[in-house]
Amino acid sequence: MYRFTRILTTTALLTTMATGAFADEVTDTLESALKAYGDGDVTYALEELDYAKQLLKEMQSGALSDFFPAAPDGWTVEDDADTVAGYAMMGGGTAAAKRYSNAEGERFTMTIVVDSPMIGMMGGMLQNAGAMGLKTTRVGREKFVDQDGTLSALIEGRVLVQVEGGAQDVIVPMLEQINFRELGRFGY
Repeated sequence: MYRFTRILTTTALLTTMATGAFADEVTDTLESALKAYGDGDVTYALEELDYAKQLLKEMQSGALSDFFPAAPDGWTVEDDADTVAGYAMMGGGTAAAKRYSNAEGERFTMTIVVDSPMIGMMGGMLQNAGAMGLKTTRVGREKFVDQDGTLSALIEGRVLVQVEGGAQDVIVPMLEQINFRELGRFGY
């Protein structure tokens, strides 16, 4: 019981530092969880904690979007909620995706996933691509595995950056705009 109260209190304190519309909803949800817990309704308290966690993940995903490069001249960019939903169904973590397209019909999707169990499954392949005979493309200090036009890299062992579709002469300069060092520290 003490541990549960400590978790709720710590989470409530952390959310007081958050800003914007989510902060009020997160705080309200955490207060509702505390009240439910105080009333002995542990099931509802857990539901409220899950909802608060979802709101915090949405905030974190929004912050992750700041790492995406702007669309090149002649291209547009939009959020790709479908790709993010697909990653969420594969075990969690925080994900954001952007779909880039131009008037000629060319398009590609860039996805960033942080702290997902799926990364652990792919990590060995991505970190040992050369030993496995896979083609790699270097972007700054990072090595991207090139599998049939999909570029994938593991940053700091916990962040997956993946680009599907598109020509490398467009994609690589965009990847060069990402601050991979800061991306690897995301959430810390």
